[in-house]
This record gives sequence, structure tokens and C-alpha cells, in this order.
Amino acid sequence: MSMNKVKDIAGATINLVSAGFVLGTTKTYTTTVSTEQVINGKFGTTLAAQTNTAIPTTDATTGVAFPAVSYDNAVCLVFGVNAAGAIKLSQGPITPIAPGVTTTVGAFLNPPPFPELPDDFCPIAYGFVRVAPTAVSFTTGTTNWTASGVTCTTFQNVATLPDRPQIA
Repeated sequence: MSMNKVKDIAGATINLVSAGFVLGTTKTYTTTVSTEQVINGKFGTTLAAQTNTAIPTTDATTGVAFPAVSYDNAVCLVFGVNAAGAIKLSQGPITPIAPGVTTTVGAFLNPPPFPELPDDFCPIAYGFVRVAPTAVSFTTGTTNWTASGVTCTTFQNVATLPDRPQIA
């Protein structure tokens, strides 16, 4: 193996097991298996399978509460695990969507971008939240996933984030 190939993967951050991540009820998430992650080339502590566990209310990237997503906007959410085996969540920039009608969300104009992620963060799943015109603003960790006028995509389990957010 050439030195360039070793250098290309040195310090990689990879999720080794699909956690079976799904949104739980209200403001929770569920995973079906324990995570196994590598962060910057080192194995981290696993996060055991979770059932309807409360999601974080503080953004792992900014360290503050998540900003509200108002109507006719969308956001990308990335769930991850840190080296200590704790669940983390980062929210990307709030992005406009096509205008919706009452409780029906509008279509994506462009996929909302991934958030910047902290160094001690291994992504395990990502998805999108859209807000309709008659919905109250959506605040990650505070608003129910199933609130009227709020639409969440099925979260994608990942080994690493794809090169760009994929809405389908």
C-alpha cells in the first residue's frame, strides 16, 4: 500500500454499525443496536441501544439551545456519538423551502446543508425537518416530531456522512 493511501484514511471518523436509528415518540429517538464508532482513528465507547430516549436540547456544534425553525423553512439534523459514548445532535443552517399550504409543507428547493460538526463527533444518522405555514415554529428537542404542520423525513443511518445531503 502506498503512503498516500495510508495518509488518505489517517484520522478517519467512521460509524462501524448501523444503529437502526429512528425517531421515537414525541421528542425522542430509538436505536436497535449499540453503536461502534471510530473518531479520528481511535475506537470510542459504545452507546447501548436506546428506546424512546429524549434527544439533546443543546447543539453539539454551538453549545447552545437550537434555534427555532419558522414556517416555510427546513433544517438538517445530524445525530452522532462522541468518544465517551454519549448521544450528540447538531442542527444545520435554516434553509427556505417552497411555500406550503396550511399544514402541508412545501417542497425542498435545495437540500438543507449539513451542520459543521465538532471534532469529537461520529455521525450515526441524519434527516430533515420541514415546517408548514400554519405550524408553530419547530425547536429541536422541544417541539414534538409529530406536531401539526411539521414533517420529518425518515432518518438515514450512515457510516459516514455522504458528500452532500440527500433528500431522497
